[in-house]
Amino acid sequence: MARAKDPEVRARLLERAAHMLRTRQPVTLRALVEGTGVSTMAVYTYFGGMDGLWKSLRQEGFTRLAAKLSEVPTTSDPVRDLAALGAAYAANAVASPDLYRVMFDAGFELEDADAADETLHSLVRAADRAKEIGRFRDDVDPLRLAIQGWAIGHGLASLVTTGPLPQQALANAVPMLTALFVSAGDDPDDCRRSVEAGWA
Repeated sequence: MARAKDPEVRARLLERAAHMLRTRQPVTLRALVEGTGVSTMAVYTYFGGMDGLWKSLRQEGFTRLAAKLSEVPTTSDPVRDLAALGAAYAANAVASPDLYRVMFDAGFELEDADAADETLHSLVRAADRAKEIGRFRDDVDPLRLAIQGWAIGHGLASLVTTGPLPQQALANAVPMLTALFVSAGDDPDDCRRSVEAGWA
C-alpha cells in the first residue's frame, strides 16, 4: 500500500527552494534537501523531479496570492476594494518574498496559468463595478485600468522585497492609485478617501 504524501514535506521543499533562489545559492538536488530531514527521493515523490519543483514553486506563489486576495471583502465601494486588493497584494509579497520573486520568473512554466490569471481578474471585476456605479467614466477599460493598478503595486512591492526601498515606501501606493483612479474619472476627494480606507 502506497504511503500518503505529507503536505508539510512538500511545503518544506518549496520554501527551501525559494530561499535558495533568493540568496543565490545553487539549487542542486542534494543542496535542496540538506537540512530538511528528507532524502533526495522526496523531490521525485512530490514533484516528479526538479522541473516539477520549479513549476510547483511558481504555482505556490500564485496560490498564496489568490488566497490572500480572496480574504478581501467586497464592499459597496469598489474603489476602496481596488485599493484593498492592492494592499493585500503588497502584504503577500512582503510575507513571502522568496516565493514572490519566483512567481514572475517566466523561465519556469506554471502548472495552472488560469489560476494565476485569476489574480488579475479580481482587480478587473472591482474596476468594472466602479465603472457601473459611475465612479469611473464609461470609456474606461477595466482590464487596462487593472493592469495599470497592478503595475503600481508590483513595482512598489518588488522594490521593497528586493531591498532598495523600506517597507514604509509601500504607502506611496496611496497617492499613485489615487492619481490613476482620478484620471479614470473618479472625484478627487471621494477617491482619496476610498483609497486611504482600502490601503489601510
